[in-house]
Amino acid sequence: MTIRTILVDDEPLAIQGLELRLQPFDDVEIVAKCQNGREAISAIKTHKPDLVFLDIQMPGFDGFSVVQGLMEVEPPLFIFVTAYGDHALKAFEAQAVDYLMKPVDEARLADSLDRVRNRLATKRGAEETEKLKEALAEHAPAAAADMATDRDAGIGGGEGVSANRFEKMINIKDRGQIFRVDVDTIELIEAAGDYMVIKTGDNSLVLRETMKDLEKRLDPRRFQRIHRSTIVNLDLVRQVKPHTNGECFLVLGSGSQVKVSRSYRDVVARFVH
Repeated sequence: MTIRTILVDDEPLAIQGLELRLQPFDDVEIVAKCQNGREAISAIKTHKPDLVFLDIQMPGFDGFSVVQGLMEVEPPLFIFVTAYGDHALKAFEAQAVDYLMKPVDEARLADSLDRVRNRLATKRGAEETEKLKEALAEHAPAAAADMATDRDAGIGGGEGVSANRFEKMINIKDRGQIFRVDVDTIELIEAAGDYMVIKTGDNSLVLRETMKDLEKRLDPRRFQRIHRSTIVNLDLVRQVKPHTNGECFLVLGSGSQVKVSRSYRDVVARFVH
């Protein structure tokens, strides 16, 4: 899978530096380089790239204006690149895949490209499914009807999976007692060795279970990792507070704050609008 890419920055040296850092990635093909926002919009409409590395601070037409200027077409994926750390939240609001600080760190760049590959694989998989459904509807309508029935029943996973398959209540044996915890009240889950600490607004309970097994019991559309050892209930997030270096904190309903690891920052884009 080739990632057709455009680089946008008003500083030629910044473009050269990013181009140099991208050379080790054989699947990245640079199809255009632009030095201002208007050039970028024209190039994106012409080349229809998969990915755009977009500088935020540019004279006249900044990076966010480029995104707004593409509302009438299907936009590519964006990775914002900037020397300033105070645009992180707005970058997430613009549905950016990631937010990189100059000078771009090579390890962070590799992480960002992994996210891009995952997004593109999901998108292309969905497109192939749509093509299959269209072909079935035209040439094998009975099979198309069966496919729709399976999807509605939650067969085959993905977005069609019924929420009914996930736990509504979790039984937790703690301090010699058995507590029945309504999943809706769980704000935060933290790993502590072989145990999980389940936190609701007014209580903390210890469950002997691995995080991997617990994740299978919870609806992934609501419960997401924000750190390798932390899961948060997105429905109970009340505020997003930007922090340094593009990081941020989530403020939960109880008022507690949890930091989003840089490896999981794309989670924020799922519910910040």
